[in-house]
Amino acid sequence: MNEISVTELAQHHAAGDDFLLLDVREPDEIATAAIPWATVIPMAEVPERIAELPTAKPIYVLCHVGGRSARVTQFLNQNGYPDAANVAGGIRAWTKEIDPSVPDY
Repeated sequence: MNEISVTELAQHHAAGDDFLLLDVREPDEIATAAIPWATVIPMAEVPERIAELPTAKPIYVLCHVGGRSARVTQFLNQNGYPDAANVAGGIRAWTKEIDPSVPDY
């Protein structure tokens, strides 16, 4: 399974790279803490909504600490998305290492 750090994610965003940040957390979690430029599809909905995801660019998958996003990344890798990668440490790592204005929960 591919994985990137939050530092790498921030670098890709700052460089204007063409990718999709997929946040697979639940709506109540998004209400608590979110990255505004992420696309939100809760983990349980990914299989039925997979057609909404681009195949021609990397997808970086984010959750709270990395467990759910790792499972979604594996699912995507097995279903035609070889450039999908898990964001190690999830939004918690994003808060601690990149943007402390995003609430930690």
